[in-house]
Amino acid sequence: MADPRGFLKHRRESAAHRPVPLRLLDWNEVYEDFSDDKVQTQASRCMDCGIPFCHDGCPLGNIIPEWNDLVRKGNWREAYDRLHATNNFPEFTGRLCPAPCEGACVLGIGDDPVNIKTVEFTIVEHAWKEGWIKPIKPSFKTGQRVAVVGSGPSGLAAAQQLTRAGHDVTVFERADRIGGLMRYGVPEYKMEKKWIDRRLEQMEAEGTKFIVNTSPTGEELEEFDGVIVAIGSTVGRDLPVTGRDLKGVYQAMEYLPEANKVCEGDREESTINAKGKRVVIIGGGDTGTDCFGTALRQGAIEVSQFDITPKPPKTRGASTPWPTYPRIWRVASAHEEGEYRVTGNESADEIAALGLAERQPGDELGIRRYSINTVEITGDGEKVTGLKGAECRFGENGLENIPESDFEMDADLVLLAMGFVSVEETPVVKDLGLKVNDRGRLERDGTFRAQTTNAEFADIPVFVAGDAGRGQSLIVWGISEGRSAAAELDRVLMGETALPRPINPTDVAMQA
Repeated sequence: MADPRGFLKHRRESAAHRPVPLRLLDWNEVYEDFSDDKVQTQASRCMDCGIPFCHDGCPLGNIIPEWNDLVRKGNWREAYDRLHATNNFPEFTGRLCPAPCEGACVLGIGDDPVNIKTVEFTIVEHAWKEGWIKPIKPSFKTGQRVAVVGSGPSGLAAAQQLTRAGHDVTVFERADRIGGLMRYGVPEYKMEKKWIDRRLEQMEAEGTKFIVNTSPTGEELEEFDGVIVAIGSTVGRDLPVTGRDLKGVYQAMEYLPEANKVCEGDREESTINAKGKRVVIIGGGDTGTDCFGTALRQGAIEVSQFDITPKPPKTRGASTPWPTYPRIWRVASAHEEGEYRVTGNESADEIAALGLAERQPGDELGIRRYSINTVEITGDGEKVTGLKGAECRFGENGLENIPESDFEMDADLVLLAMGFVSVEETPVVKDLGLKVNDRGRLERDGTFRAQTTNAEFADIPVFVAGDAGRGQSLIVWGISEGRSAAAELDRVLMGETALPRPINPTDVAMQA
């Protein structure tokens, strides 16, 4: 049983961040160490509530109260067993997930919720350190061959589950490395890619095969007994304004992978570089924030992030009541870096690396503004030189600019980070005859199964998992859908399955 008074004795605490000037000089993760003792204290705040809504808040159904209490008591091995029972990759979610479980925490009704992410992250890192995480090889082989197209969190989760069920699994990835958006979309400072490589070594030892630089055709997939399509939703929302075609205007997913390839050692310098430039990011979500932190590390002299929606409140509003995920004012590590004010005492190396030559003491490195509508991107005929915008609001007739709020500003690099709208028409989509609905998602039923229009695949079960079927979503949903689709494919191939399925069929059908 949990400590019934733990939440009364201890306040929420998180790991400190490294000093801003220091962390902007490298691409290492931003967090300082957080001791096991402190993590156990945070776990003790779990209040043993009668109905743990965190279960429902987590798409994976993580058994959060149990591993919280085990951590409180110092039973790290047992806590790891509970955690891995529901989550293939807690080191990914522990770093990247926005924690809908914390939004649903009962303690959060009147207090700060339990710091679930920190406990989760510490459990799995404890397990890696102690050598508890080893390859789990299947006890028998089914003789069935399965192809997984796409190697993001959904594809990897499906592949690991199916490999452990005894199938021969091959993962196809069109990029040159495995990991999907975790590899090339998430900046190194948020998650170092060595953590992906560490997990891939385990999966290869279990028997999963990986093929990169390949977008498989229908002819290649005909050799398999089942297929899971986990290609993501990668078409970015565009900005239909004058000047969109100017040189220096890019989609975020043109920009971020270049920076990550530098971190991978594939090139010395990014082909799209913010160094010495005035950067404007259009879009206030996580992708835009990733661009924000990346631009600062590249030495941008000014970074502005625009969000078309109003500034969120500091506390939970009526529009997102408990236990839904609250839309509140948050300060990401990148925004914390943007709030750093120039002191005038920075070293010559810091001035050069941080792009401070044109800054005065007291200046912030970056700003973010809300309720901003981009009206036009201006240029010299070929290259972007500025941007015109206005403050906006959502009225009875939709979005409208506020009179006399127009402004102009200089810009050398404009990044579009307004979300993702659909899957791409890759060979697997075309050759299998997968239908794309009017929301840009691959059609599927409540069992994640796609209906192919290619008669040659009538006898080969094809399933869709992750953002490709769900639409743009969270890493935790990707893992959950991968596990669920794997269970359904295993059931079709074997007549029954012992694999867990976290998602209710009705929830899938409702998204169509």
